[in-house]
Amino acid sequence: MHTESYADFKPEHFLWSLDEGVGSITLNRPDKKNPLTFDSYAELRDLFRGLAYAEDVHAVVVNGAGGNFSSGGDVHDIIGPLVAMDMTELMRFTRMTGDLVKAIRGCPQIVVAAVDGICAGAGAIIAMASDLRYGTPRAKTAFLFVRVGLAGCDMGACAILPRIIGQGRASELLFSGRVMTADEGERWGFFNELTEDDVAEVAAERARTLISGPTFAHGMTKTMLNQEWCMSLEQAIESEAQAQAICMQTLDFKRAYNAFVNKKTPVFEGD
Repeated sequence: MHTESYADFKPEHFLWSLDEGVGSITLNRPDKKNPLTFDSYAELRDLFRGLAYAEDVHAVVVNGAGGNFSSGGDVHDIIGPLVAMDMTELMRFTRMTGDLVKAIRGCPQIVVAAVDGICAGAGAIIAMASDLRYGTPRAKTAFLFVRVGLAGCDMGACAILPRIIGQGRASELLFSGRVMTADEGERWGFFNELTEDDVAEVAAERARTLISGPTFAHGMTKTMLNQEWCMSLEQAIESEAQAQAICMQTLDFKRAYNAFVNKKTPVFEGD
């Protein structure tokens, strides 16, 4: 089977590092609060798609440089050109941005957003699409599409955000485009935790703790979390029966049993 190593991956439009199985993506245009461009969208999409075949990446942390996560689509590099595009070109763009969310949700790795400062527009979507979110008290999250005359239904926001914070709260944020404070985000379940420490380090440490567990099984959990959105209870229970039976065939399951019998801590290897 074809697998890939990301130890030497060198992207053009953001920073990447890999340490102990945790890949780190840093959006790195701090002078403009790390906006996204056509090229960075596409490169992020391609990275997350490729991670399905990664042999050495078991979790990913996404963060921003310079005290901000991301201000969203670059006004001059993206929004300006969009005004001049025809429908075919616009659909090509909106499908490409949606593909980034599908790639984040579809990769088997746990994706963790480390949010400080401004987290707006497409930046807020990337955080929303992640599996876990850690923030600082300075985090300001805004789904501000309405402010530029667009609908709040961008890149899956109307599907995913209500599942995280509830329909009423999501509706208010998407209609108003206002900032969700860090305190609101934590109380509503958007943030798993707020920290005064270096949020990227906290997120990486949480990721390292998780991937010390059975990473194949974690990928199965993520798959089921995605697929069961549109299943009946009967379908979900049957799908989980099949998923768990698959996991019971892994060596990690045997390792856990043998460790329990011998009163030791299991060491999982992801197979």
